[in-house]
Amino acid sequence: MTRHGHILLLLAAFVSETLSAPRYDAVVARDGSGTVRTIQAALDLAPSRGAEPFIIFVKKGVYNEKLFVTKSNVALVGEHPDSTMIVFAELRRDWNASMKGNDWGTAVVNIDSSVTDLTLMRLTVYNNYGALSGVRDHQFAVWGKGTRIILQECRVVSEGGDALSLWNERNGMYYHAECRFEGWVDFVCPRGWCYITRSSFYGHNLTASLWHDGSADPDQKFVIVDSRFDGVSGFPLGRHHRDGQFIFVNAVFSSAMADSAIAYPSYSPNARPWTWGRRHYYHNCHREGGDFAWFADNFDRYPGGLTPDAVTPQWTFGGRWDPERTLRTINERIR
Repeated sequence: MTRHGHILLLLAAFVSETLSAPRYDAVVARDGSGTVRTIQAALDLAPSRGAEPFIIFVKKGVYNEKLFVTKSNVALVGEHPDSTMIVFAELRRDWNASMKGNDWGTAVVNIDSSVTDLTLMRLTVYNNYGALSGVRDHQFAVWGKGTRIILQECRVVSEGGDALSLWNERNGMYYHAECRFEGWVDFVCPRGWCYITRSSFYGHNLTASLWHDGSADPDQKFVIVDSRFDGVSGFPLGRHHRDGQFIFVNAVFSSAMADSAIAYPSYSPNARPWTWGRRHYYHNCHREGGDFAWFADNFDRYPGGLTPDAVTPQWTFGGRWDPERTLRTINERIR
C-alpha cells in the first residue's frame, strides 16, 4: 500500500470513529476527568434556548446534590441507574417552613415551570430523608411544573410520600419507560397527561401508590402499560381527591395488593367532587394469586370506545407530542 493510501485509511477510520462516538455537550465526573465536577454546573452550561438537546453525560458516582433545572431541551444521561445516583435528603414541610410555603427547592430534582423537553436517562434520583430520620411525610425525589418531561431507565425513590411529583396541572405531559418507582403515599402522582410503560412500582404504605389530578381537562389521563405493581402486604393501588382518569393495559399486580379499588378519599381536607365521575379503565390486568372484580376488562365503557392497540403515547397526548421521537434523537447521538 502506498503512503497516500495508508493516510486515507487512517483518515477514514478517524472519521468513522468520530461519527460513531457519543456526542455529549458536557461531561460530569467527580474525579475531574469531565467538563465539570457537579451536575448543577453542567446544567448551568446549557444555552437558554437550545435548538437541539443539550446532552450531559454523568459518569458513575454518587452525587449529593440538589438540582435546579431552569433550561429547556436538556438531557441528563447517566451510565446506569445502579451506578449513577443523585442523592439528597429533604423534607417538604421543613423546606416550606423556611421558604414560606414555596416548593421550589423542596426536591432532589426541581424543575421550573418554564422548562419544556427535559429528559433523564439511566439515573437514580433518591430522596433519603426518611432513611436518615424515620419520618415518612412528603419528600420529593423529582418535583416540578414543566412539561414534556421524559424519564428513561431511571429509578425514582423516596423514603416518604410523593416521590415523583410532576405538577403542571394545565398542560403537563410526561413519558416514562423502563423505570422503577418506589415510595410511600401517592409516590407517583402526576397532574395532566402521563404515559408510563414497561416499568415497576413498589409501595411501602397502606394508603395509596398512585394519584392523579386530571381536573383541568376531561381529556387528561394517567396511562400505564405493560407494568408491574408490588409493595408491602395490603398495599392499595390508588386514590384521587380531584378528578382523574386511569387507564391500565397489561398490568401485573402482585399477590400483596389489597382488594381495594381506586378510591375517592372523602376524608381528605382538600377533596373535591369528581365532576366527570369514576373513570378507571382496565384491559388484561391480572393479580398473582387471583384477580379482583374491580379491575376486570371494561374498555367497552370508555366513552366512544377504546381498544388496547389504540392506547399509545400519541393517543395519550392527543398528537401534541411524540416523546419516542425525542428519545430516538437523543439515542442517535449517544449510542
